[in-house]
Amino acid sequence: MSALTQVDYLVIGGGPAGLQAGYFLEKNGRDYLIVERSNTPGSFFTRFPRHRTLISSNKVHTGWSDPEMRLRVDWNSLLSDDGPLFTAYSPRYFPPADDMVRYLADFARTQGLRIRLDTRVTRVTRPADGLFTATDQNGNVIRARRIIVATGVSRPYVPAIEGVEEAERYDTVTVDPADFTDQRVLVIGRGNSAFETADNLIETAAVIHVAGPGSLKLAWRTHFVGHLRAVNNNFLDTYQLKSQNAVLDGDILRIARQPDGTYLVSVRFARVEEVVKDIPYDRVILATGFRFDASIFDEDCRPDLVIKDRFPQLTSAWESVNVPDLYFAGTITQSLDFKKSTSGFIHGFRYGVKALSRILERRYHDRDWPHTDLPATADAVGDAIVARVNRTSALWQLFGFLGDAVLLGTDGGARYCEEVPVAHLHEAAARGEFGDLAGYFAVTLEYGADHDQVDPFDVTVTRTPQRDTGGLDARYLHPVVRQFLPDGTGKPVAEHHLTENLENEWADPDVHVGPLASFLAPRLSAADGLPVGGASAAPRP
Repeated sequence: MSALTQVDYLVIGGGPAGLQAGYFLEKNGRDYLIVERSNTPGSFFTRFPRHRTLISSNKVHTGWSDPEMRLRVDWNSLLSDDGPLFTAYSPRYFPPADDMVRYLADFARTQGLRIRLDTRVTRVTRPADGLFTATDQNGNVIRARRIIVATGVSRPYVPAIEGVEEAERYDTVTVDPADFTDQRVLVIGRGNSAFETADNLIETAAVIHVAGPGSLKLAWRTHFVGHLRAVNNNFLDTYQLKSQNAVLDGDILRIARQPDGTYLVSVRFARVEEVVKDIPYDRVILATGFRFDASIFDEDCRPDLVIKDRFPQLTSAWESVNVPDLYFAGTITQSLDFKKSTSGFIHGFRYGVKALSRILERRYHDRDWPHTDLPATADAVGDAIVARVNRTSALWQLFGFLGDAVLLGTDGGARYCEEVPVAHLHEAAARGEFGDLAGYFAVTLEYGADHDQVDPFDVTVTRTPQRDTGGLDARYLHPVVRQFLPDGTGKPVAEHHLTENLENEWADPDVHVGPLASFLAPRLSAADGLPVGGASAAPRP
């Protein structure tokens, strides 16, 4: 017999994002339910990555006692007041995926999260009364005022290639290297799953080609951890040191299965005047990533998609642009910082979910964003900023995306709000959601302009001297403080960069603290709290 449940919040998906959302809903005393299609939280990690080693850092030994700072190098733990932390589950820097499964199950249990396992949502509708209706595989119905979708990217992304259906897929192909002995193998894709697959076959395959459009991007250069990581780039040695393997830069035009079971693949090369060449292979593997599956949503509440229909299109509050009260959490939110920051990964989206919980609390439960009141003086504001940038993990991980906000009231006071999405800050300030403001500062950690265009190991490239008090040209991670008016434009009227530092410590009185105070002082009027124009460092265009 089917059952009916009604809640304020339905979280669809019991992976790390869904559990993180549940944690904050539980902490805030909200009426919620998490549903998970499998018999264990985090079932994604029972299958992926296929070669069973995570590439998310698990640095157990840091030399730091501060738990906030330790999260800077702990990419797997979820946020909570009392744990558990993933670092207790494995000493390995790149830990086994099975440890993640154990960790997530323990997290759900120890935090007392309300989760219903073996519950696969098959349909979501929104009748005229405005409540969402979710139906599971057994006909059970859950009605909810709001939904948080945390299902991850669950469907393979299949590019438009003629004959692509003939290829084997990353999610189903055998991972036994012996099955590829003496074979010519093509791996289509340029991300970590493609190179992970290729690296697994180096000892057995005769020839391995990895192919895809555009230039190959390395994470150590772009600072986007979704680009090729060093742990997966051993394959590049076998290419550049002439060991029969190669990276093909270009487009795959067609895949043709031959009568003998082999393949003939047409490749249009990008760096050889678009020459097209037909290349024979014994195996073709498609490793082109995954996409969000919106098929459970009826037309009356189906979210719009972006980036080749791979992700939901979101507002700055993680809400669907076309379906009110439909929110998203986890890797499917990366459309907001696609290939720029870390919303696609646990160490990034855990802070995004925390910020989402604060947005929900303000919108629906009349709770202000947590803040600290400060005197609107250069010393008080500067000290608060320096203390935060030297400790925060949220701004460190979601660099350039989350920021601390110093809100300057028309009454002359100042409030310090931590971990506000910068785009949301501009919009909310313009709408008056942070009260009557004369102006505000946003504090972020960022890499410098064009940082991905510079080889960080090229000693001929000059880096900003660490005694330079300007810091405007710093390319490594460093704090940036920008001044804004509450006009919704998001255009700074002034900005100041704290010079980069090898140890990521920005507390030198002469290099960091003093210049920041000099920047803030003329912009904080003790008389009326109004920001003053002008800039010690001109705002970037």
